[in-house]
Amino acid sequence: MTIDLYELRGKDPDLRFSPSVWPTRMALVHKGLTFNAIPWRFTEKEAIAFSGQKLVPVIKDNGKSVHDSWAIANYLEETYPDRPSLFGGPAGKAGIVFFRRYVSTVYGAAAPMAVLPVWSRLDETDQTYFRETREARLGKKLEDVCGDPTARLETFRTTLGPVRAMLDDQPFVGGDAPLYSDHMLFGVVQWLRCVTELTLFDADDALHEWVERMLDAYDGHARKAKTCRAID
Repeated sequence: MTIDLYELRGKDPDLRFSPSVWPTRMALVHKGLTFNAIPWRFTEKEAIAFSGQKLVPVIKDNGKSVHDSWAIANYLEETYPDRPSLFGGPAGKAGIVFFRRYVSTVYGAAAPMAVLPVWSRLDETDQTYFRETREARLGKKLEDVCGDPTARLETFRTTLGPVRAMLDDQPFVGGDAPLYSDHMLFGVVQWLRCVTELTLFDADDALHEWVERMLDAYDGHARKAKTCRAID
């Protein structure tokens, strides 16, 4: 059966940019599972009310709903053990549990660069919702969140130093092939790729090469995604 995946969309229904949903997308294609991507707006809470909460990603599989990207990854691993492993076994999962916390730091470094571009990619109703909720949460206008874009980008790149060092010795965070650790980190990078036109990494940066490998993975699934870039 096809799995339903509810994922965030922009004003353009083909722009799917959520840093929380992209790890789920990559997990599904990693597992070789067929899924139906259902576009969802911030203000369409009733569409996912069946999940008992108000955020995506949400999947429906064989009548069961699961929300939260980490919970979904664990569900897919347990429900489809005959498919390629997301974690690389118990020892691999232990490392990924730690890496998940690290990715939250990377997300924190990326978020100031993303919030205003995200707002600009939404339709009018979602723009109002997004501005009101995020400005209340952050205590400042969206326009004031980014600060100096150059400094923010440098902070983001510096935060990724441990991954850069790892990629000097192996092609993926997961080793010779991507694992869910790669999917989580790629979710943040793809978020920025979808909503900004920033040059995230120099061409000679190991992280640039990793991004290219992630874009090519699974028959180029992520490379085929729509972004706001004129040339991608």
